[in-house]
Amino acid sequence: MMKASFFLPLLAASYVAAHGYVQKVTIDGTEYTGPTVDSGSTDGITREISTQDPVKGATNSDLTCGPGSTAGTQVADANPGSTIEFLWTGASGSAWPHNVGPMMTYMTNCGSSSCADYDTNGTEWFKIDEVGRTDGTWGQAALMTGTAANVTIPSNLAPGNYIIRHEIIALQLAQTEGGAEFYASCTQLKVGGSGTGTPSSSDLVQLPGAYSDTDPGILIDVYDDTTASYTFPGPAVVDLSGGSSSASASATQSASATSTSSSTSSGSTGGCKLRKRTNTNSTAVLTKRETVAKRPRHVSRIMRGLDFSSHRH
Repeated sequence: MMKASFFLPLLAASYVAAHGYVQKVTIDGTEYTGPTVDSGSTDGITREISTQDPVKGATNSDLTCGPGSTAGTQVADANPGSTIEFLWTGASGSAWPHNVGPMMTYMTNCGSSSCADYDTNGTEWFKIDEVGRTDGTWGQAALMTGTAANVTIPSNLAPGNYIIRHEIIALQLAQTEGGAEFYASCTQLKVGGSGTGTPSSSDLVQLPGAYSDTDPGILIDVYDDTTASYTFPGPAVVDLSGGSSSASASATQSASATSTSSSTSSGSTGGCKLRKRTNTNSTAVLTKRETVAKRPRHVSRIMRGLDFSSHRH
């Protein structure tokens, strides 16, 4: 008992001291580094954050793009089906420190203006990917070995200006309300191609706004039963192929789901894999949910301003 009481404070202290950010984004093999945390630099495609520390509280305004996020001056070209890698590290360049909790990816349309000029306050997002745990192991754990989170832009996404938001929720302290740690990173894109897929109003959510501190995927003891299914917070993964998102995504992911090989395609929702920087041939596809109950959402101010009439199925 004495050993346990001594060990837990040390464990908690290590979590407090070690956090992180997205150090590098790679798009179809082209690398974009920085800016570093609190550097004062806006020279990049990824929005600078003011601290490596997590966002606490599901209604915190910093949940959108990270603490004190500042728009970058650059925008990267991408296409439907492009592979985007997010390399998470500690602020000092050390390895990512956490290994439990989901990773999710969202996008928002910046309208006719460059995303370098776009204010994300009050915008609405659609989810393109999510990764939980397989056979008791969270996909996030691979980041600790220098592995980048690998996301695919939906193959039928309509061209336009987009911000892609990659998010980690660290759950090692989530046994109590408010204990979950949110890490978010926003990268500015211009997507080309000839896709026709646009999200419906029911696919769109605000961040903050989509989560509650009492959601079952946010207030959770991940050490209590490592074989239990996990309920992702937020909306379903969007289906831009012309089908229904609610028919193709589920609210839970089974921990006993079997991993597939890297050659497996996950369809138009965008497959999220994990890839070593030193071995681009080694990937592991992690399972997604299959059905979800969705709440109606209001059409965002950006989506109302765009003319998608020629893209509807």
